Amino acid sequence: MQSPNINSIDLNLLRVFDAVFREGNILRAAQRLGMSQPAASHALARLRHALNDDLFVRSAQGMLPTSRAEQLAEPIRQALSYFELGLQSGPFEPATSKQKFKLAVDNCSAIALTSKIVLAVGAVAPAVSLNLRPSGTADIDPMIDASELDLFIGRPGEDRERFASEELSSDDFVIVHRSELRTAQSPMTTEELIERSHLHLSSAGDDTGFLDQWLAERQVHRQVKHSVPLLGCTAVLQEQDVYVPMRRPIAKAICKGTNLAISELPFASPRIATCMRWHRRLDSQPAHIWLRETIRKAVASSGQRPIQSR
Repeated sequence: MQSPNINSIDLNLLRVFDAVFREGNILRAAQRLGMSQPAASHALARLRHALNDDLFVRSAQGMLPTSRAEQLAEPIRQALSYFELGLQSGPFEPATSKQKFKLAVDNCSAIALTSKIVLAVGAVAPAVSLNLRPSGTADIDPMIDASELDLFIGRPGEDRERFASEELSSDDFVIVHRSELRTAQSPMTTEELIERSHLHLSSAGDDTGFLDQWLAERQVHRQVKHSVPLLGCTAVLQEQDVYVPMRRPIAKAICKGTNLAISELPFASPRIATCMRWHRRLDSQPAHIWLRETIRKAVASSGQRPIQSR
């Protein structure tokens, strides 16, 4: 079968294809593109004719892509992304830009950095919009590939050639507790560390087994009484005589303006890295360069230890 001539396919047809593939629904695809449903259906029909393939078939789950559509989806998405970047390749002017950035952040970054980033952006780019969403269980790399995310901030991901990564900080662990439980400024002793029950943060994603190992080497152990989500630990801490080991940036954020305090561990804890991660196609894009630099400065202002990029 003869391959279709590229001259017979206009850009708008590819945009419709991409929207239908993402949404699995023609009406939502049309709304995404700001066009009517009949116009989207007509565009899809033209593309079907040009490619001699159904591309999508109706089902109870929505518009399901054919094998041909599956093959085309990533190349088309990449092509549209590069085209959009080409249109944005001019100088970026933060003071007047109305650019919208899509970011995902892990739990630590959501608590410790969200307000810093929003304030840093707003200070110099009042019309720029940020869409920050929790990463949760999202599959981040495919979202970056698909241009559904401009940037991810959180734990380092698996090294992949198409992604760039910059380590923003390396954070140690501390103990958080009600301020009246302990007033000493020196690090906690082993005895103090085990005298009260501990809480485990179920949604932070941090392994605090290093603490149990250190205690086991001294033939003692701690009691981990409850496991609670990060968003619920502050209320528990304010009302219970418990200790919670957590990363320092989270501790500083939740203790601010409360009756909670931070105590140092009696040993040097492991450190957890926080990174920015993005697609290399955005490396030289002026707006993205500005965004990364703004975030870099926001992290530095938060007191987290900055790390050089790699």
